[in-house]
Amino acid sequence: MRDDFVLYGYFRSSAAFRVRIALNLKGIKPELRFVHLLKDGGHQHAGDYKALNPQELIPTLVHNGRPITQSLAIIEYLNDIVPEPPLLPTDAMGRARVRSIAYAVACDIHPVNNLRVNQYLKSTFGADTDAQIAWRQHWIATGFGALETMLASSPETGRYCHRDRPTLADICLVPQMANARRVKLDLSAYPALTRIEAEALAHPAFEAALPKNQPDAE
Repeated sequence: MRDDFVLYGYFRSSAAFRVRIALNLKGIKPELRFVHLLKDGGHQHAGDYKALNPQELIPTLVHNGRPITQSLAIIEYLNDIVPEPPLLPTDAMGRARVRSIAYAVACDIHPVNNLRVNQYLKSTFGADTDAQIAWRQHWIATGFGALETMLASSPETGRYCHRDRPTLADICLVPQMANARRVKLDLSAYPALTRIEAEALAHPAFEAALPKNQPDAE
C-alpha cells in the first residue's frame, strides 16, 4: 500500500500551521502544494481547488488520493493512523481538557478573525484596516483572557498546555499566538500563554512549522 500525503496550504494560515505542526510531530513529510489566499482574488476559489475542498478553505490534506478538510479533523486523523507520539492524553478527562483548550482557539477565537471575515467586514461594513485590527484584537483578547485563567489555575498545566508534552491544545495555541502578534496585541496579560508558547517553539516540530520557515513565505 502506498502512503502518499499531499498538503495544500498557505504559509500564513493558522489552520495550515496547526497541521504542519502535527505532521512534524508525527514525522510525516508531505508533498507541499501552495494555495495563495490573496493573489488573483484568492486561489482557494479556483475551480480545481474548490473541487477538492468545497468550503474553499485551507488546509486540505490528501492521503492516498483521499482529501480530508478541517484542521482538527486532519490532526485527529493523523493521530489515529500514526499513534506515536500521541496528541491526546490516554484518559478521558485529559482528552476532554485538551480538546476544550484546542476548541476555545479553533472554534471560538479563530473563526471570527480569519481572512474571509475581515474581507466581509471591509466589503459590507466599510471597515478600514484599523477597524479590522481592532476587531481581531478584541476577539483574541476575549479568548486569551479565558485561556489564561484556564491554564494558569490548573494543576494539569505543565511545560505545555497539558502536562509535559505537546498535545492538540499546544498545536492550536501556538498559531493563534502568532496571529495575536501579527495584530500587535499586548500579550503581557497572558504569562501562562507566552510561557507555553516559548516552550513549544523550542521544540523542532513547532519551529519548523513557523510561517517564516515555509517555502512559500513572503
